[in-house]
Amino acid sequence: MAAITTDSAPSTTVPPLSMSLRAKLSIMMFLQFAVWGSWFTILGNYLKHLGFTDPQVGAMYALMPLGAIFATLFAGQIADRLLASEKVMAICHLAGAGLLFWMAQVKSPEQYWLLWGISLAYALLYNPTLALSNTIAFTHVPSGERDFPSVRVFGTIGWIVAGLLVGNVLSTEAVPAFQTSKPFYLAAGFSAVLGVISLVMPHTPPQGKAGEGIPFLKALALFKDPSFAVFFLVSFLITIVLAFYYSFTGTFLELGAGVTDVAGTMTIGQFAELALLPFLPWFLKTMKMRWVLALGMFCWGLRYLLFAFGGPGPELMANATLAQKVSYAFAVIPSPFMLVLIGVALHGICFDFFFAAGFIHVDNTAPKEIRGSGQALFSFLTYGVGMWMGSILSGYVAEFSKVPGPDGKMVINWTTFWLIPASGVILALIAFLIFFRPKAKAEVAGVIPMTEV
Repeated sequence: MAAITTDSAPSTTVPPLSMSLRAKLSIMMFLQFAVWGSWFTILGNYLKHLGFTDPQVGAMYALMPLGAIFATLFAGQIADRLLASEKVMAICHLAGAGLLFWMAQVKSPEQYWLLWGISLAYALLYNPTLALSNTIAFTHVPSGERDFPSVRVFGTIGWIVAGLLVGNVLSTEAVPAFQTSKPFYLAAGFSAVLGVISLVMPHTPPQGKAGEGIPFLKALALFKDPSFAVFFLVSFLITIVLAFYYSFTGTFLELGAGVTDVAGTMTIGQFAELALLPFLPWFLKTMKMRWVLALGMFCWGLRYLLFAFGGPGPELMANATLAQKVSYAFAVIPSPFMLVLIGVALHGICFDFFFAAGFIHVDNTAPKEIRGSGQALFSFLTYGVGMWMGSILSGYVAEFSKVPGPDGKMVINWTTFWLIPASGVILALIAFLIFFRPKAKAEVAGVIPMTEV
């Protein structure tokens, strides 16, 4: 994960971002997340339709975090030392397009390990491009603080567009797209286009130095500060239960809430993120970091509770348009289905107030010399190890939560399933509120000798 710093000069002292460069970078961000958004949210639905088990679904979702771990450890070194970032982007996305196409051909649970291997290879190729796209953007925009948000927002738009295409264009009344390989073909197409476009991105040569080690290892010195130790430890623990959302929400929407347009429904969360992110600085100034992070954690627990006690509504609501679903989510009279939609819409607070605010907290308080390493450590613990462990655990919790259905077949008791991660969030939140006492950057620097980093 690329470091995001705010040391750029004020916007009045730097030139504006040219329209041609803005267009290139915005298209890159759009396609970067359109690739991911095309298949990731409906992967569980697709695998369940093919007959894969819940532990297998959890293990498949764990591969992207596993790819993030290895990308943090090794893959970034290639772009840092050997090849220009845009060339690595092109190689990864062109090869990734081929792997996505291959994934679409594997349709039998008996080929689980083949699909697992292909998916792991894809995860190892895709994850480095998340940091590389940030690197290319930050290297060439005149002011990262001023220009990057307006470029990065196209990534969220790309995810939304991909979800709407899967839910409304690729689907038919008879066969939803998540029961077919169409989303993987769509992702492969986006990936191939991005691979070609990457070759015309601004040249971004390697900037690493010989002898530099794994980035996040330098940030381990931050654990000498009790506040940082609590922050990293709680972030790691709570991310384990946050992974349940990414692994099983799509399956829950289909089987537990009667939703047919799973991908389109989940874009409600991205719309909420899109609307809320510009106001995050105001919340940070008004509520302070401790309470912003706490609110983000609380809303993850609230989301799981809403899922636990939500359920299907009338057929009209389950098959409504996206605009109708948004209106239902903000209706005055609650219904089981409305609780589900509110849970999805909470994504804006859940994601922005925890993950985005977490990176800002590291950037604002870690000593400048290890700020980037601190962000790499936060990524490693949350997007990497935490999500990996949580994805695997979610599959076994789903298996544990099964009860006999009306036809005698075992089905997931969604109330039991969602109450388990909700309990984990509450425990982590309590520990956070008791032990987390953020310090100013100067105080942190005072307890961490710079000679040791």
